[in-house]
Amino acid sequence: MRTRSSYNLLRLAPASKTSIPPLVWVGAAMLALWAVPLMAANDAPQWMRALTGVSMPAADEKTDAVLLYDESIVSVQSVDRMKTTVRRAYKILRPGGRDYGIVAVSMNSNRKVTSLHGWCIPAQGKDYEVKDKDGAEISPPKIEGSELVTDVKYKVIRIPAPDPGNIIGYEYETDERPLALEDTWVLQSEVPVRESRYTLQLPAGWEYKASWLNATEVKPAVAGSQSQWVVNNLAAIRKEEEMPPFRGVAGQMVVSFFPPGGAAANGFSDWRQMGTWYAGLTAGRADASPEIKQRVMAVTAAGNSTLQKMRQVAQFMQREVRYVAIELGIGGLQPHPASEVFAHRYGDCKDKATLMRSMLHEIGVESYYVIINTERGSVTADTPAHNAFDHVILAIRLPEDVKDSSLVATVSHPKLGRILFFDPTNELIPFGHIAGHLQASYGLLVGPDGGELIQVPREPSSQNGIHREARLALDSNGQLGGVVAETRTGDRAWMERSLLLSVTRESEKIHPIETLLANSMANFRIIDAQVANLKETDKPFAFNYSFEARDYARHAGNLLLVRPRVLGSKSSGILETKEARRFAVEFEGPVKDVDDFEITLPPGYVVDELPPPVDADFEFASYHSRTEAKGNVIAYTRTFEIKELSVPVSKVDELKKFYRIIASDERNTAVLKPPR
Repeated sequence: MRTRSSYNLLRLAPASKTSIPPLVWVGAAMLALWAVPLMAANDAPQWMRALTGVSMPAADEKTDAVLLYDESIVSVQSVDRMKTTVRRAYKILRPGGRDYGIVAVSMNSNRKVTSLHGWCIPAQGKDYEVKDKDGAEISPPKIEGSELVTDVKYKVIRIPAPDPGNIIGYEYETDERPLALEDTWVLQSEVPVRESRYTLQLPAGWEYKASWLNATEVKPAVAGSQSQWVVNNLAAIRKEEEMPPFRGVAGQMVVSFFPPGGAAANGFSDWRQMGTWYAGLTAGRADASPEIKQRVMAVTAAGNSTLQKMRQVAQFMQREVRYVAIELGIGGLQPHPASEVFAHRYGDCKDKATLMRSMLHEIGVESYYVIINTERGSVTADTPAHNAFDHVILAIRLPEDVKDSSLVATVSHPKLGRILFFDPTNELIPFGHIAGHLQASYGLLVGPDGGELIQVPREPSSQNGIHREARLALDSNGQLGGVVAETRTGDRAWMERSLLLSVTRESEKIHPIETLLANSMANFRIIDAQVANLKETDKPFAFNYSFEARDYARHAGNLLLVRPRVLGSKSSGILETKEARRFAVEFEGPVKDVDDFEITLPPGYVVDELPPPVDADFEFASYHSRTEAKGNVIAYTRTFEIKELSVPVSKVDELKKFYRIIASDERNTAVLKPPR
């Protein structure tokens, strides 16, 4: 859905669950440029030469490079034409900074790259230049989950000698027919920024609206129809595990452009207007063809209630309409007509949403597009209106007679009544639920009165989890064996299904069990393993298996030491770092996992000592465990629950303490005495 501008091939973090990994692009780019010779010496431009003696921004010993200069000059020509010039220069500090020598600029039927040059100013010796004719054009590789057909291509150059101590830079120009009259200036980078400039040139009589996000507003210098913003010495955004998405933490200025008389057809100043703009793109697309009407009647013939018919439509979308993206020109934003999607039985997220809208309408149920970002936190309640989205789902208006406890992803809307959020692209999420990474996210509901930023509901943690029940026996030699029944619901279920449905050999379906056992004990052997409800998404997914593990219990003199927490780990070391945490810790979604293990003792052995109970209750999560002796059985139960989806920096010490409590409990052992 989203089109991208320029980025460094190695440095761009994926913006959605379906983006192409940067390293894949690097391989393609390097193959394309392998035969391109390094260019002869040629002076770098004056804007780059002026950087050779400047002071450096603060950087530590792990910093690979610093962005010395970043300039964007945006010239709006008319409602359907915009030209942009971009200049960037990096000082390479460490060998890892060589990655910045590969540069790519995207282009498509609406955006042309009119020039692209790169230079290197070495610490010693003459400058090098690479011209656009020495670059290459590459198309996105076709991988699962990406577009099947797209007009996006990339102009790629390889800047010579991007070695430590050298300055490398590039300049490019684009000529674009904008799909929306807006632009986003991203101030920060994954490396420190010394200076960043944004210059806006508008035709006479035009106006702009600038909104700031994650940054303090800077006033522009104005000269006639030109406005220029300058910021200096910006900190790097260094990646941390489980941090919010880059878009959600980076300083940005969102700029909207308006011709005389107000917003153009492809412009908007607020979420309401953006919804109206998107409604215009989708107008008439959900109209049902005779074939769709006929199929709806057939699909829902067995349904004796509105809810059953809704489920049958959802099942048709999930099972019979494949995800395939064909995005040419405005097709990155505008869905194909429902009749085409139905005829071909494939489409991308917005196509599938459009066909489902059409089919629901035929059974008397209205629905609305919700455009959303697949990375929670990319859009917040304070985000200014702009196209920061990469996915489309539906908000289904529930009729009065549709009331069922299984419709969990439901909220009450002041005008629309009860609306159910559903993602027809995700074929493994049961109707009535929404994936964890979309829960609590903000999306744009395209309703009858325009757009409205709305928060997707967060489901109870009880809807997503793993419940393991193990009935095991220990012998006097320390060998442990028995059976395990494991059921998964919510994200825990659909993620496992997604993994196993992609395997080609039956034996590979037990790999998750092997991994779990290998991370929990040594010297194990799986005796039997079965998968249940792999394709029945309306039922809990299940693993049922038996195993034995030699030397599970350890001898200490005549005592036997056994760990009651047999399987799985809930602790984490992501906060055990020397550097202070800078960003919040984000969880994938709410979760509640339960373990219930019973270990029958060897004949004659009795319990001498048990681990203490653990009760760790925090605002964001809780952990409870109990180890009890019940006759000749040790019973271990524990519950792990994530209650909040984000832990702020101010509470990361509490989270670290929480994980350490869990780690300690997971290492605890029970002491058994032999027969007298």
